[in-house]
Amino acid sequence: MIVVEDTTGPNGPHPVLAVTGLAREARLAAGPGVATVGAGGNPERLRDLLKGRSGPGCRAVMSIGIAGGLDPALVPGDVVVATGVVSAGRRFQAHPEVVAALARRLADAPGRVIQADVAGVEAAVLSPHAKAVLHAETGTAAVDMESQVAAAFAEVHGLPFCAVRVVCDPADRALPAAIAKALKPDGEPDILAVLSALARRSASVGGLVRLARDSSAAFASLGRCRALLGVGLGVPDLGELLRDVA
Repeated sequence: MIVVEDTTGPNGPHPVLAVTGLAREARLAAGPGVATVGAGGNPERLRDLLKGRSGPGCRAVMSIGIAGGLDPALVPGDVVVATGVVSAGRRFQAHPEVVAALARRLADAPGRVIQADVAGVEAAVLSPHAKAVLHAETGTAAVDMESQVAAAFAEVHGLPFCAVRVVCDPADRALPAAIAKALKPDGEPDILAVLSALARRSASVGGLVRLARDSSAAFASLGRCRALLGVGLGVPDLGELLRDVA
């Protein structure tokens, strides 16, 4: 479980809730005006964590972190500002004003930034074939395992939703199944599980090297995006458009 609450005083503004999967994503997202929550790549655990909150305690919800690429044109480090999330046959709309504000903030990012829908899934999409099928079925540009949970939570509480996801493994690259599952509940990598996968030859050294290279590019880009987003992850105060969540 990853829960890093903002230190804003009781009379101050509510933070933006950053929903992540990995502990490293949560650490990057954290900062003034931000509270983070994540569950180690487990959507059901994430739902339970969000349900367990005493109230939403936030003014907006952002899914932020790395993602698998579905659009073949995207490479590691490319950024998707989500216009919506497609999951289980339905689509959650991202707040248009927030999307526009985030895109403006990220205009100076050194890599490619696009606005497109992302897919939210309950299990990792590992193979290039599975990615191609999901892309064809949904028209989405990237895929992750938290955005659909974050969007549903925002919808229940009448809050603006948005997502910023950076491509890690591109559409033509397979993600080793054993490595995709090598996460602790707090979102930290499970090194022993990785070594065990290598010992069983269910993961190759070459695959790990490629994943490390892609991950390095993705996290470097995510770090630059985080710096550009600034306080509250760049989510504007929508004033009267937000309902009181006190």
